[in-house]
Amino acid sequence: MQHQGILAVISGFSGAGKGTVMKALLEQYDSYALSVSATTREPRPGEANGREYFFVSEQEFTSMIEKGDLIEYARYVNHYYGTPKAYVESMLAEGKDVLLEIEIQGALKVKQQFPEALLVFIVPPSAAELKNRLLSRGTESEDVIEKRLSRAAEEAEGMSSYDYILVNDTVEDCTARLHGLIQSQHYKTSANQKLIAQMEQELKELTAKPKEI
Repeated sequence: MQHQGILAVISGFSGAGKGTVMKALLEQYDSYALSVSATTREPRPGEANGREYFFVSEQEFTSMIEKGDLIEYARYVNHYYGTPKAYVESMLAEGKDVLLEIEIQGALKVKQQFPEALLVFIVPPSAAELKNRLLSRGTESEDVIEKRLSRAAEEAEGMSSYDYILVNDTVEDCTARLHGLIQSQHYKTSANQKLIAQMEQELKELTAKPKEI
C-alpha cells in the first residue's frame, strides 16, 4: 500500500544551514521532492522554468491568488512569490515527501491548509555559533549581519509554533535526524486510516460466525 507523501515545511534563521541540510537530504534519498515556487520575477541566467521556479506574469499570479491556487504567497522587492497548491498535491499523491523551505508566517499559512504538514525549525547550537557562521561566509558586511541577527531575534519568538526544533550541529547528523523525523510521520495513526479500516473489515470477515442453516 503506497503512503501519501508528507509535506515537510522547513524554516530556520539565516545562517542556520537549512538550505544545506535540505540539499543533502535530496542528494541522499530519492523519496523527496522540493516544492517549486511561482514568481513574477524574470529568470536569471541558468534558471529553468519548473526547476528553480515557475515563472509567470503578474496577471497570471494575480489570477492564481483569486482562484485559490496558492497555498501561501508574499511580495518581496516588487515581485510576488508563492507556493502552487496543485504541484504540491500532485507530488504528495505520488507518494513523494515534499520539502518546502519558507519563513514563519508562510509556514503557519501552510499549516492552515494542510493540518497534517510537519513544521520543522532548524537552529544552530547557539546564537554565538549563528553569528560565526554568518561571518564565515565572508560575503556580507557587518551591518547586514547585524540585521540578520536582529531578524533572527524576531523569528525566535515564533519557534514555539513549530512541531519540532532540530539543532544543526553537523550537516550529516542534522540531515539524518530530519530524514528520520519525516519518515516517522508515515506511521502516525492519522496517516493510516485506510489501513486501519481495511484491517477492521478483514478481521470482522475472518471472525464472523457462519450462519446456521
